Amino acid sequence: MPIKNYIASKTKSNRPGWSVTFSHPARSDALGRVGLKVRRGLGTADATEADLLVSQLNELLADPSWWSLSRLHEAAQKFDSVVVSAFFDGIESGKVKSRDLREGVISLPTPEDGYARVMLVGLTGAGKTTLLRHLIGSDHKRDRFPSTSTAKTTTADIEIVTADAPFKAVITFMSEHEIRCSVDECLEVACQAVVRGWDDARIANALLEHPEQRFRLSYPLGSWQQELPGQEGEYQSEIDYDDEDEESETEPLGDDETIDGSEVAKNNDQLREYVVRIKEVAESVSEQVAQDRGEFQDMENANQRQDWLEGFTDALYENQDFARLSLDIMDAIGERFDLVASGDFERSVSNLPTLWYYEENDRDTFLKQVRWFSSNHDQQFGRLLTPLVDGIRVSGPFQPSDPGLWSDDRRLVLLDGEGLGHSAKEATSVSTKVTEKFPDADMILLVDTAQSPMQAAPLELLRSVGSSGHGHKLAVAFTHFDQVKGDNLRSYGQKRDHVRGSIGNAIASLRDSLGAPVTEILEQRLGDSDFYLGGLDKPTGKIASRFVKGMGALLERMQQSAVSAEPIDLAPMYNVARLELALRDATDGFKNPWRGRLGLSYHEGIGKEHWGRVKALCRRIANLWSNEYNDLRPVADLVRQLQNSISLWLDSPAGWTRHPESEVESQAAINEIRRKVYARIHKLAEERLVGSHIRGWRTAFAFSGKGSSYERAKEMARIYEAAAPSITSLMDDTQAQEFMAQVFQVVKEAIEESGGSLQGF
Repeated sequence: MPIKNYIASKTKSNRPGWSVTFSHPARSDALGRVGLKVRRGLGTADATEADLLVSQLNELLADPSWWSLSRLHEAAQKFDSVVVSAFFDGIESGKVKSRDLREGVISLPTPEDGYARVMLVGLTGAGKTTLLRHLIGSDHKRDRFPSTSTAKTTTADIEIVTADAPFKAVITFMSEHEIRCSVDECLEVACQAVVRGWDDARIANALLEHPEQRFRLSYPLGSWQQELPGQEGEYQSEIDYDDEDEESETEPLGDDETIDGSEVAKNNDQLREYVVRIKEVAESVSEQVAQDRGEFQDMENANQRQDWLEGFTDALYENQDFARLSLDIMDAIGERFDLVASGDFERSVSNLPTLWYYEENDRDTFLKQVRWFSSNHDQQFGRLLTPLVDGIRVSGPFQPSDPGLWSDDRRLVLLDGEGLGHSAKEATSVSTKVTEKFPDADMILLVDTAQSPMQAAPLELLRSVGSSGHGHKLAVAFTHFDQVKGDNLRSYGQKRDHVRGSIGNAIASLRDSLGAPVTEILEQRLGDSDFYLGGLDKPTGKIASRFVKGMGALLERMQQSAVSAEPIDLAPMYNVARLELALRDATDGFKNPWRGRLGLSYHEGIGKEHWGRVKALCRRIANLWSNEYNDLRPVADLVRQLQNSISLWLDSPAGWTRHPESEVESQAAINEIRRKVYARIHKLAEERLVGSHIRGWRTAFAFSGKGSSYERAKEMARIYEAAAPSITSLMDDTQAQEFMAQVFQVVKEAIEESGGSLQGF
């Protein structure tokens, strides 16, 4: 097969000086096709010098022997550094662990340092970030950190260390590849909006908010027809957002934080230009697709429309104007980083930042700068970098505004992250982004609303915490307790007993799946680690004294959680024979719901997922960016099933190294094994579902054309069957035998590391 000719050309973009644009022979676009359109600044305004650099790049592009990362050092000796960076950046795949980057700048202290690590987790909108504000003395109007709303506001990891002055911050960002992928996906949906005949406002909305609601281009680019400062109504948004899910904090800002009118007007003009270009691209590609498939409006049913749109999406990525529009938006995003006047950036060779570091003694000045990376205030739309952030770590004298809630010896690390989700559908399993942090936490604080407590998502968290052996770390804070009302709920005690009843009911519903010993641990833990709070939307000084005392008790319990447990000279002994029986339901319990999601068979309570969401999942796994997309979490689902089955099996040891003195002692010994198994099961599930099948995921992602959704579903089902084969009594399946051997090895290592033994393996 002849080698495709790759040619670079000199271009002018919004940035000063010359740029070079070319299709990269060793990088893939968001559809997995080799030939990603790339644009890089050449660092010169001289046309002659730019031509020389472009000619060097064309020399690289003309010779396939250079198209490997192994030639990087040699290329650096032959070509200009600008050319080498433009070509070799991004050839390597995978994702840099941003937590390691943050750790290299500000390390998280441990219990050995006298600190307690507290992980806040809860339902989206339950008020965990609002509670966090009170714990660190962040004023709702003045500080606005971290940001809150009823939507998915906290999408990055937020890590707060209480320490001495000065205030310090290190912020890490999504990779260039992830940002580009999200931009392309937003453009896809916007182009599809054109095909569907939507008006300009809805096309703009499709561009500005990613379907996953985690990546919002309105933050860095501005909202559609954004109002000019001082001219309210001049640009009234035509977008009809869904009820309260799009609220942002709207307290007026000072002049030094508000974007001026000229900048807003420029952003408005730019967005209007983007919409015009989106319509031109979509109409051009639509005409092209219609020649082979007919007009979209003539498709007679949903399956035909789905096939048409998949073909349309494939054709978009072959369109040069689509690629140029994506690159222009990437340039605009890059320009927003240039507007940050304080702190220091570390940048990749593509010039996009990997992290930002800042140090400041004055709290107000410090938070004012950090907010450009964390705020969701609509008056700052057009400059906010919030959607590009994947982690924020700050340290300094953060403490409650009420001095009675703090003591000088209190040392806390407070960890906040994305909420559990709104719906039961999103509660089938807890994201691995959450569960992987269980071992590092001294307290896992479930923040739930007292108005409708212990719904599907909090219940699933209890299950995950209990089966993983971390039940002793659990505490619960019920917010909105002041809103609990009823004719039979007149006193504080009656209201508290009413909410406590929900805890009992929730734990009782888990008894069959978790077993009596684990549920008793949860019941005991939540019986004396439950806190009832209200009025958190007000400043701390205006909250009822009962709730302020509740926060004080919670802070005290947080600090106490860092106390290390005494080692146990007791360990259980097991026989492997019954483990095989325990795991039989686990693999089918993982695969059968997924067959329902993929439309391959019926599964009660599970609907077929939209093809676009399934493809987005494949895209992220194929590129090693993430093992999940929104509530589609195959790795977390497999972890859940395996851990639940193993946890139940661990409750029935064949014997003990010595006779346990109490049920508490025996469960402490078993929980130590549960925790070790849980950490290993995460790695095993990741390897079996992703690492061993990356080629299969790329195949699934690459399907296009008529019937591609069905082919993708079949390939995913094949991956799932190979990763978690059905376990039968015959066990003559080589894959099943290998799978069982790996699970047995995980369990054996955890048991023996804890001082116990496993017989029969």
